[in-house]
Amino acid sequence: MRPYILAETNWEALKNAKFDLAVLPWGATEAHNYHLPYATDNYQAEAMTAESAKIAWKKGGKVIVLPTLPFGVNTGQSDIYLDINLNPSTQLAILADIVEVLNRQGIYKLLIFNGHGGNNFKPLVRELGLKFPKMFISFCFFPQVVDKNSYFEEKGDHADEMETSLMLYLKPELVLPKEKWGDGAAKSYKIKSFSEGWVWAERKWSQISEDTGVGNPHESTKEKGERFFKDVTQKIGEFMFELCEADLKDLYE
Repeated sequence: MRPYILAETNWEALKNAKFDLAVLPWGATEAHNYHLPYATDNYQAEAMTAESAKIAWKKGGKVIVLPTLPFGVNTGQSDIYLDINLNPSTQLAILADIVEVLNRQGIYKLLIFNGHGGNNFKPLVRELGLKFPKMFISFCFFPQVVDKNSYFEEKGDHADEMETSLMLYLKPELVLPKEKWGDGAAKSYKIKSFSEGWVWAERKWSQISEDTGVGNPHESTKEKGERFFKDVTQKIGEFMFELCEADLKDLYE
C-alpha cells in the first residue's frame, strides 16, 4: 500500500491524515496508432503521478494522488471507433465537484496532471478559481516538462516516438510488435497560418492520419522512455514537494 495513492490506501490510514496537495491525473481513451493501447494516456499519467508523488513523499511532502480520470476531450475524433469524448463543459462539471470536495475538506491545493493534448484546463481553472477563492488550482502537461528534443529524434504529438518509448518502458506487454506499427504520417493545413501557430482550429483526425498516429514511432526504445520518464518525474516530484510546502498567502516575489 502506497500511502500517497488514494486508490490503494484505506480509512484506517486516512481517518487522522492531513494532506497539503491533491493530484488529479487526467487522461483519455483513444486510438494510438495501430500499436499502442487505447488507455496509453491513462497508463502514462498514472505511472508519472505515482512516481512523482513518491519523490515528494520521501522529501516530506503530504501529497495524495486521486484516481485517474480516463476520458478526455476528443471532439475532433468523433468518427474514430470508440474514442470516448467528454465535452469541455462535462469536464468542468466533474472538476467542479472534485474541487468542491477538496475545498470542503480543507485541501486547498490541487494539481491537475494532464496526460492528453486535447484537454485544455486553463479556462476551467479560471472559472473555478472565482467560485472557490480558497483553492489554488494548477495544471501541467508532461511533454512540456523537459525538452523533448533532447530525448527523441522524431517530432510528433500522438503515438509518436515519445509515447511509444514510454509505453515500451511502462507497459511493453501492451505494445504490438514493430512490424505492426504505422508510420504516423500526418497532413498539415494547406493554409500556412495554421502551421505557424498563431491561428488554431481543431484537426479532423481521420483526415490528417491514416493510422491515427502523428509522428514516426520507429526510433522508439525502452531506454529512451526510461530516461525521459525518470527525468520528468524527478522534476515534477520536486515541484509537488515545493507546492506542498508553499504558503498560499506568500507565493510571489
